[in-house]
Amino acid sequence: MRAPRPLWSLILIAALSSTAASAQFGSIGSIVNKARSAQKIGEGLRNINEQEEIKIGGDLAGMLLGAAPLLGDPAKQRYLNSLGSWLAQHSERPGLPWKFGIVDSNDFNAFSTPGGYVLITRGLFDRMRNESELAGVLAHEIAHVVRKHHLQALQKRLREQSLSEMRSYFSVSTGNGLADRFAGALLSAGKDLYIRGLDREDEYEADRMGVVIAARSGFSPYGLVGVLQTLTATTDQEGYGLHNRTHPLPLDRLMRLDAAMGTRFDSTVGLADDAASFVALRKPPSPTATPAKSVKPKRPKSK
Repeated sequence: MRAPRPLWSLILIAALSSTAASAQFGSIGSIVNKARSAQKIGEGLRNINEQEEIKIGGDLAGMLLGAAPLLGDPAKQRYLNSLGSWLAQHSERPGLPWKFGIVDSNDFNAFSTPGGYVLITRGLFDRMRNESELAGVLAHEIAHVVRKHHLQALQKRLREQSLSEMRSYFSVSTGNGLADRFAGALLSAGKDLYIRGLDREDEYEADRMGVVIAARSGFSPYGLVGVLQTLTATTDQEGYGLHNRTHPLPLDRLMRLDAAMGTRFDSTVGLADDAASFVALRKPPSPTATPAKSVKPKRPKSK
């Protein structure tokens, strides 16, 4: 039997091929605008509006879904969207049309794109020891979207593209050469971004913001800490390669997060570590995993 391709190579293949995205995240569109200009984008991406941000994010999410499709498990998808939406409502951008999904890959990883798209792998979901760990991971990705980390990174990669090409991409629903060129440049830059990773300072900031979002939502802020502790022992393990290459060392993240948290959360009580709904969905934990607790925050039921 042929060995499965690692997720990073599938992202590369998907970015270079014409692949239809899942209907949940939309398809990669091309747009028309007859005006032509030699002016470069420069800082243009910093000034795009929310709908334009959502379009970029949807196209990048479509690229990621071309590498690994959504997991065919409606119960888990509903659960993740319920949990993710609850966390997002406690962020600084609750009004975005947040969408969360589990992709069918055994790798350990999570991705977010501008506009409120968050994807985690099946491998990550199955390795979470309790719900607060999963909440910590989702809150970290939500923080990337809130702080527009990916847009800032794309800005550096696309600044030499034609401004008229970008305007064409955003303007209407059918493509021409200008829009197609920008769409191609965007996907190429996105492929490079998700293989190389964000700046280290962006990851540290998302860690700090993530624990706050989790705590606001009623979850233990130490869920992300637990995930990072697990990652310290996985440097060479199969399935963790892309994550470990695109993030700072887990020990560095732990040290910085410990310094940032200090004693701020020592007096918090009644925050959730686990919930029966999560225990029922995940694979049975290892014998050394922390037993589930019965306390959980109230949040809207899955629809």
